[in-house]
Amino acid sequence: MSTKNQTMRAVLLAAALAAPALALPQDDAEVAVSGQRLEETAAKLGDSVREADAELRAVRERATKELLPLRERLGALRSELIAAEDANREAARLKSEDASALLRLTRSIDAKKKQTSRLSALLNEYVNNFRSRTHIAEKAVYADLIGAAESALGDADLSQSDIFVRQLAVLDASFARISELPGGLVVEGSALDPDGIERRGKFVIVGPAGVFRSEDGKVVGTAERELERTLPVIKTFSEEVDTVHASTLVASGTGQLPVDITGNKAHKIASTKETLVEHVQKGGAIIYPILVMAALALLVALYKWISFLFLRGASKKKVKGLTDAVAEGDADSAKRRAAEIKGPIGGMLQAGVANMERSRDLMEDSMYEKVLVSKTSLNSWLPFIAVCAASAPLLGLLGTVTGIINTFKQITIFGSGDVKSLSGGISEALITTKFGLIVAIPSLLLHAYLSRRARGMVTKMEANAVHFANEVARSDKFGEAAEARRRVATAPMMAPEHEVARAQVTEILSDILGPLSNDPQATLAPGGGSGNGVSEKEA
Repeated sequence: MSTKNQTMRAVLLAAALAAPALALPQDDAEVAVSGQRLEETAAKLGDSVREADAELRAVRERATKELLPLRERLGALRSELIAAEDANREAARLKSEDASALLRLTRSIDAKKKQTSRLSALLNEYVNNFRSRTHIAEKAVYADLIGAAESALGDADLSQSDIFVRQLAVLDASFARISELPGGLVVEGSALDPDGIERRGKFVIVGPAGVFRSEDGKVVGTAERELERTLPVIKTFSEEVDTVHASTLVASGTGQLPVDITGNKAHKIASTKETLVEHVQKGGAIIYPILVMAALALLVALYKWISFLFLRGASKKKVKGLTDAVAEGDADSAKRRAAEIKGPIGGMLQAGVANMERSRDLMEDSMYEKVLVSKTSLNSWLPFIAVCAASAPLLGLLGTVTGIINTFKQITIFGSGDVKSLSGGISEALITTKFGLIVAIPSLLLHAYLSRRARGMVTKMEANAVHFANEVARSDKFGEAAEARRRVATAPMMAPEHEVARAQVTEILSDILGPLSNDPQATLAPGGGSGNGVSEKEA
């Protein structure tokens, strides 16, 4: 390739040298010289071209010889390239698979970590539950295992497997305890007797129940937990036979076990029991007015109930006998029959019988007077019961307010953590409300019942009064017809009504106008004219 380039440069150089001769022709000699030179140049150029052509053929032959191995090498390189690309794709695929596998492995590790944390939390919760549910007499037995498991969680030097080992030790101990507990678990330790003295002895634990017997055998009872006490507190049995059985069981390992079906809460339940007097005393000062009001309301209600119980009503037979006597016009029989009727109805009918020969209005007014008197007597003291029913809840509410105030005072002094210090104010608040309602509800019911009895008696009196008045009105002797006959019988003996009225008017005018006349003896004439000493002007 380089020889061909050199030949081309030689031809171009010859052409450049010949150009001036062609452009600038001179004379014949110069032309001949120029032609000679041109021929020489052409010959040289021909030689150069032939040399270049030969060199080109040589180069082509050499290139042809060199190109075949290069093509073979190129094919080999292409094959290597394809193989490398295939290997690259395979490596990329494997890399992607490895990344997916790594991702899955990472997720699996995260899931295992979460499971491990969850399992550790469950085991820690189990340790806490085991500590709280074991009998107080067993605390010393499992204290080391539980303490090691609880302290392992806060120890940064321990691996998770070491933490599991300590927690699983508690789990194994709990399984062993479960297998031993049904047959009875014997534990040695200390407890506090009822006097607060620490005593050594043995515990026998069967399920949730545990009994204790001191070494000298003088203290036997159930072992229970109390607040602010690190040792079990012994509650002695109320029955001697239970004490004997428990002592024998602890001493020999066999025998009968006294079981508390309330889950060792019998002593606590017994301690909460109180007498009525103790319960009332917890209500504070407000409870006493409520009790006094309850006693007075009960006495008044009892008195009114007894009075209503002995209050006689009028039988239909006696009332009918009275009305029959009135219809027959027999006044004596009516008075006798009215006297036989007892109670407020009888008194009312007696008043009606006493005035039945007079006007109807007077008879009805006399009976109505008896109804009013009896109504007042029947309703006496009933408003007091109503006042008690209304006032008792208000007094209970007053006790509630004072109890809550006392509770907040205790909270201010002792804080809200001491429940016992707050129980007094809360008891006062609730007990007064309770007794207020206990007094109010029966008082309200008694008042409603007694008021209904009183209204019923008054209604019966009014019904009998109306019935009696109607019978008297229908009677020929005592009714309106008898009154009309009396007016007719007395009419001839009386002046005409207008004459009587005129005389009365004249007398009144004489009394009024007499002092105004000049004549002190002047009076109006009965006929309406002027008298002796009365002038027309003065009249």
